[in-house]
Amino acid sequence: MLRIHCPVCGLRDETEFTYGGDATMRRPDMTESDPKAWVDYVFIRDNPRGPHKEYWHHVTGCRQWLIVKRDTLTHEISGSYLAREVADLADEVAA
Repeated sequence: MLRIHCPVCGLRDETEFTYGGDATMRRPDMTESDPKAWVDYVFIRDNPRGPHKEYWHHVTGCRQWLIVKRDTLTHEISGSYLAREVADLADEVAA
């Protein structure tokens, strides 16, 4: 079973969370009028193998959104932090 460390609640079972998707995706600017940019954002996803950043929602605990660094091959979690505390996701993705 996958165990996720919640910065608020501590180490918890995966069953307390819901997967929220790829945390590296950048939403197009709201003024973007090119439909392809929005189609790509909504429907086109990579299937990474290895270290990746993901959104997880702690639905049965503190209800906070987390960004979890997880290896998609081994499921090893190398870190997690509150999504609301990330000032600039682009900098975090690069780290």
